[in-house]
Amino acid sequence: MALQLLVTDRNLNVVGDPLHGWTRLACDLNFNRPASGEVQLPAWPQYMELLQPGHRLVVVRDKQVWCAGPMEEPQDYAWDLNANAGGTVTVRFSDDLARVAGYLTYPEPTKQFAAQDTVTDRMRTFTSTNNELIIRQLVNENCGPGALAARRIEQLVLDDVAGVGSTRSLSTRFAPLLDACREAAAPDGLGFRTRQVGKQIRFGVYAPRDLTGTARFSAGLGNLRSLRFTLGAPRATSELVQGGGDPDDEATPPNVRVYVEVTSGAAADWYRVEKLVDKTGTDDDTGGELTQAGTLAFEDDNPQASLSTVTVDTEDLRAGRDYFLGDKVTVALPTGLEVADIVQTIRLEATPDEGELVTSVIGNSDKSTTTATVRTVRDLARRLGRLEVR
Repeated sequence: MALQLLVTDRNLNVVGDPLHGWTRLACDLNFNRPASGEVQLPAWPQYMELLQPGHRLVVVRDKQVWCAGPMEEPQDYAWDLNANAGGTVTVRFSDDLARVAGYLTYPEPTKQFAAQDTVTDRMRTFTSTNNELIIRQLVNENCGPGALAARRIEQLVLDDVAGVGSTRSLSTRFAPLLDACREAAAPDGLGFRTRQVGKQIRFGVYAPRDLTGTARFSAGLGNLRSLRFTLGAPRATSELVQGGGDPDDEATPPNVRVYVEVTSGAAADWYRVEKLVDKTGTDDDTGGELTQAGTLAFEDDNPQASLSTVTVDTEDLRAGRDYFLGDKVTVALPTGLEVADIVQTIRLEATPDEGELVTSVIGNSDKSTTTATVRTVRDLARRLGRLEVR
């Protein structure tokens, strides 16, 4: 096991010596969401001096930065008579995407909040723009190098343009920044992340890969320890998107409503379930914004098929090296069926005595899953049912 824990200040300067003596480390990397991690340490005075607000924790695995970001709970201290003399401290941390998540999308990002338009509910609008560029611009103007000085995240820069995605439209007004980024990313399944490279925090967009032919997990390959699946009905099969102006707003008549229905096709397998999606303020569907809102809603409302796995790294297949968040991989089930879906979470757990364990969550029910996956898991349920009858 080659893990190293470093503490830096907000400008990425290492403070103090590497942290030793830790007893447990857990770190979840999440697709298009901030990471979540914690480490348990002896509460030595020299460590307590480092575990301060504004400092970051950097997890280095095999000489590569695995996760780096702010300490969200620098000190969770515990002591009792049976503990060692100084007690223990648990540090909870995230990656730098958590810093990005703390911002809202200003309608007029070049102006301070108090100077925003006081007459109309101005929107920040991107019309027929590549969605990678929309995501990059949203981050740049709200918390990146192009933002107001008071809103810039220290050392945050834009990574190289990946040249991915397609043309979309997006309107946003004081929305959580990551929500707006996810809305822009969803139609093409794009991923975005922060990564520490030297003294920079680089924010970039990428296109996950289809690795179903090469990234495979099975008991026979020795990289699959266990699996569990669930299957549930869709929360909606028809997203009824309501756009246009607000009929109750007399300031800007005429206020015409626009309606777009987006269907998933899941009603053929299940039953029709309708859900209203309010996009008041979007005048029409010329740029596909209303349709995009309905498509995005299916991420939460599609049939709830999920597959979670406990995997282990092998020389042939390692997380971070051979597959990453958002990539589509294959899991061979004991029944002979195969499920292909995307990697939602990669979890690293480690203790000094037991070493490392890497697990992955594929097809999490919090995200959309393909119709093929829903059918495969349903077929698996039927097979297992027949086996139980025998």
